[in-house]
Amino acid sequence: MRSAPDDIEIRLQYAQCCYESLHVEAAAAALAGCCELRNITSAQLATLALLLLNLGEARGAAEAAARAGADLQPAPTTLLRLAQVQERSNRVADARETLQRLEALPGAAGLGADLELLKAQIDLREHRYAAAIAQFSALAAQCPEPDRRHLYLFPLAKALDAGQHHEEAWRCLVEAHQAQQLYLARTNPEAAGVREPPLLITRYGCSSADLAAWDEAGAPAAAASPVFVVAFPRSGTTLLEQMLDAHPALVSMDEQPFLQQAIDRITDLGITYPAALARLTPGQVEDVREYYWSLARQKVQLAPGQRLIDKNPLNLLRLPAIHRLFPNARILLAIRHPCDVVLSCFMQHFRSPEFAVLCRDLPTLARGYRRAFDFWYAQLPLLRPTVREVRYEALVADFAGQATGIMDFLGLKLVPAQLEPAAHALARGFISTPSYAQVVEPVHQRAIGRWQPYAPWFGDALAPLQPFCARWGYQAGAASEQEVR
Repeated sequence: MRSAPDDIEIRLQYAQCCYESLHVEAAAAALAGCCELRNITSAQLATLALLLLNLGEARGAAEAAARAGADLQPAPTTLLRLAQVQERSNRVADARETLQRLEALPGAAGLGADLELLKAQIDLREHRYAAAIAQFSALAAQCPEPDRRHLYLFPLAKALDAGQHHEEAWRCLVEAHQAQQLYLARTNPEAAGVREPPLLITRYGCSSADLAAWDEAGAPAAAASPVFVVAFPRSGTTLLEQMLDAHPALVSMDEQPFLQQAIDRITDLGITYPAALARLTPGQVEDVREYYWSLARQKVQLAPGQRLIDKNPLNLLRLPAIHRLFPNARILLAIRHPCDVVLSCFMQHFRSPEFAVLCRDLPTLARGYRRAFDFWYAQLPLLRPTVREVRYEALVADFAGQATGIMDFLGLKLVPAQLEPAAHALARGFISTPSYAQVVEPVHQRAIGRWQPYAPWFGDALAPLQPFCARWGYQAGAASEQEVR
């Protein structure tokens, strides 16, 4: 790329490699300024738009897609990528229309599996489950590389689940994870060789002696601190985030690793995290805090009086950093039936190697869940942060009432737009999380007890989850009235 910095095709291919290998910053750097390059074709613009969208650069993606869409004689690849961008941006009707234009072109058949995958994804979004199942099944059966079959098996399992074919969905999920482990063995053998992800961050907590020496001079007030939304993934945080973001005084930035990058800044100072955070001087704390804000400003611009929503579920494991940098921050802990959470995680195609290994089977995943919340509840009485628990079941059963209570906790008044999170999410377009398709639907209770048809396969996964079912009043069997209060 250094030899031919203006060669757009090289930059696109390099960025795609970086994205697939999780080198996100390198991918973004490779794509910087691509829209301004001369002689860029509409097909390349459409590919650029999809890459930018996958990297969370929605504004740049929209610009590239608009330019690609202006081509009056688009190539099949152009329309394919544009339809993929539209589906990923929750513009499903537009994606269907673009797909129909694409299928009318003579060269459409040459797109092969990419076209069939797009058709299956759109059918799934439009609740055409039988058609989606047939297409995903064919793609998985015809895939010549066993390790890449997971790309089709995960969405196939979703379609089977949506069609109430639970036993087939389960078998498909097991096969999907087996294929993904083969993929990891080829692309990331170090991660694939881990018997069980240790979640090392959960092994190290704060001590009362160190906490007693923390100097919180100059700490920002709650109104000048982020609002942190934490949880175990798949606990309803995206719905919660959209409700909050609809308030004019709150701004979300999608899931970002900025708190972990702030922790890295602390350890770069030679400070042991989190055991020796008292060693941070007020000046060092302020420097790390400003570093965090500098990262956030790259994603969002806060107007005077606005507060940042930092929604990253696994910041659950970074409570010491939250409290050291922003001791007055308000924290929302999203809670959902543990069995529903681990099943939903098991159904997801996570790109992160560590999380893919963690989710490879239900018992491993359940033990990870247990370690995460054991850590949280060990640190909670030491740090005593200002936390409100948000039950998913209660939120969807009484959305207005729960939303009002959450906003009272934040010191703000509920506004009408917050009662329509689906409309807000649809207006935003791109949602970075796996919930992007669900969050544009009206609030519903269909996901409560989703795990119950899969109960026969939980087996050893139930024991690690039982303490938290008991703590929060959930049953490990049929849903009780207590779970939706």
